[in-house]
Amino acid sequence: MSPVSEPAVLLAASLLALACSAAMPELTEERWEAERRRMVEQQLRGRDIRSEAVLAAMGRVPRHRFVPVEEQSGAYTDYPLPIGFGQTISQPYIVAFMTEAIDVGAGHKVLEIGTGSGYQAAVLAELARDVFTIEIVDALAERSRQLLAELGYKNVHVRAGNGYLGWPEEAPFDRIIVTAAPDQVPPALVDQLKMDGLIAVPVGVGEQTLQVLRRTPSGLVVLKTLPVRFVPMVGKPK
Repeated sequence: MSPVSEPAVLLAASLLALACSAAMPELTEERWEAERRRMVEQQLRGRDIRSEAVLAAMGRVPRHRFVPVEEQSGAYTDYPLPIGFGQTISQPYIVAFMTEAIDVGAGHKVLEIGTGSGYQAAVLAELARDVFTIEIVDALAERSRQLLAELGYKNVHVRAGNGYLGWPEEAPFDRIIVTAAPDQVPPALVDQLKMDGLIAVPVGVGEQTLQVLRRTPSGLVVLKTLPVRFVPMVGKPK
């Protein structure tokens, strides 16, 4: 089953969430946990996500905390949702697919480009040693920094800045994940990836393809691809 196109469903998902929030009482933590279990079983395990570590991480992270209050009733649905500033939180399947594809392990140092809501960073933090995440929108970076700290993610480090440049003083990274679409894989990110490391990045203008690549001595090798729709990556190499 192909992932949902984000712009195509965003308005419908928002209207659905608003309608549901008007009709539903505030959910208890027990109900939120039930929603997460349903998400994991139906949207992830029920499709093609097989990593038990990724499934467990997705089941632990409280996705509803990473979306605006007015969107929370749709937090565990199979849709992207708006988070403000023209940005979105990706549908759960895409988050799980990208996380599984780069095979994050407990000893890994991971770079994320495009913090957004902070949700992908939280999922990565459940699996990795350290996560360094960059967000170009200052207000989103600060909001995510505060929320991740509140939720106890001490191994996530948030920076406001230009993702095209990466985080050179913390390089090299075992894994890199990009959650906005450049027109090509940024060279600075390739330089900051360890040899034999993996990077997942949606590439393209208009039509986009999620590329999962391994860095080898002879260059990048494509391992997986998936048609996707992400917001464009903002900023340019300097």
